[in-house]
Amino acid sequence: MKSIHAAAAALIFSLAAGSLAHAQSGPTPQEQMACRSDAGKLCAEHIGKPPQMNACLRANKAKLSDGCRKVVESHGG
Repeated sequence: MKSIHAAAAALIFSLAAGSLAHAQSGPTPQEQMACRSDAGKLCAEHIGKPPQMNACLRANKAKLSDGCRKVVESHGG
């Protein structure tokens, strides 16, 4: 469970870095929840490394849940 929370935290930072407009406001709680599971399953090795997490989510976009894919795309992915 800790790794999922850590993945979500890393995702928050990586998504915020993806777009200037979103970097100022950060991802919404709904956006965080949409990607929590995908980040933990597909990109757990990048926890704590926002640029690598962002790249991993983008690289795995075809494998993401619909909700997370929309979040990644909305943040420039």
